[in-house]
Amino acid sequence: MAEAHRIVVKVGSSSLTTASGGLDADRVDALVDVLAKVRSGGEREIVLVSSGAIAAGLAPLGLRRRPRDLARQQAAASVGQGLLMARYTASFARYGLRPGQVLLTSDDMARRAHHRNASRTLDQLLSMGAMPIVNENDTVATDEIRFGDNDRLAALVAHLVRADLLVLLSDVDGLYDGDPSRPGTSRIAEVYGPDDIAHVKIGSAGKAGVGTGGMVTKVEAARIAAAAGIPVVLTSTVHAADALAGRDTGTLFHRTGRRSADRLLWLQHASTPQGGLILDAGAVHAVTEGRKSLLPAGIKGVEGEFSAGDPVELRDAEGRAVARGLVNFDAKEIPQLLGRSTRELAKELGPAYEREVVHRDDLVLLHG
Repeated sequence: MAEAHRIVVKVGSSSLTTASGGLDADRVDALVDVLAKVRSGGEREIVLVSSGAIAAGLAPLGLRRRPRDLARQQAAASVGQGLLMARYTASFARYGLRPGQVLLTSDDMARRAHHRNASRTLDQLLSMGAMPIVNENDTVATDEIRFGDNDRLAALVAHLVRADLLVLLSDVDGLYDGDPSRPGTSRIAEVYGPDDIAHVKIGSAGKAGVGTGGMVTKVEAARIAAAAGIPVVLTSTVHAADALAGRDTGTLFHRTGRRSADRLLWLQHASTPQGGLILDAGAVHAVTEGRKSLLPAGIKGVEGEFSAGDPVELRDAEGRAVARGLVNFDAKEIPQLLGRSTRELAKELGPAYEREVVHRDDLVLLHG
């Protein structure tokens, strides 16, 4: 952990704000002190994924608690994001560091060109010595294209920037084998795989009521990152320095898999299917076992309304989703393609139809 070169650090709303809403300058400064010290030698790079925009906007708009409706959440984020970045800018300026704001939606990340642009932007900021501060673009994200919590966003950003380590900071100092407020429970120091914590009952949102996550989202984020080959430390913000120095703190999730194509991780975990394609048994086998592209001949039906480039589910005859992919045709075009060969379609409709409905490079299998 101490030798990790590129690190993604995620901090939750409850670690930056007061319970009533509004930024806590002392808390922000304390976090920045730790991050700036890690950066000071120039050998380590930090990408900060920071919640807090909606929470920071509550008090200025006269809201006593986080609103449930999307419109008021977006209004609070619009006010709060500026306050959050202003606070970070002032705090990092004490160390001569310049933060750069990067706002993302899940829809951005599933699409090829947008994904490449996000990757290039983050790499460029790091190469120029800036401190990227990533948040979900709450002011424009709809319910359908939201990450839902910044823990999952952080796991996906860690993969996007090819991080060596992901550190998830909150107001809880690790994963426990029971309710940490009750006597007799103990911290789980290391997790080597899902079986290690299968017996643990994991709680939801925190006490402050200003965030959206909780331990459930943190463990899920750790699972995503670990499966992508990135170790994860889950601990409290007050132990951030220990986590970044590689000292024993919180819960360490060991990597369980290898790195895959960046965009496929986003496609699996950050995209929302806009419809579905029903496959015959041969197409299901070709896609799942043969890792082949989906051709029109293997499609029995189409569900939903979508456009070329949208994510769709590939379903078997029983309706179970077996894969997810980016479709090459609009929903209204597909009925005329069903069950037909690409050669036949090209002859009748033109060369544009002699291609896959979903190319294997734009397809990810769904397990379980």
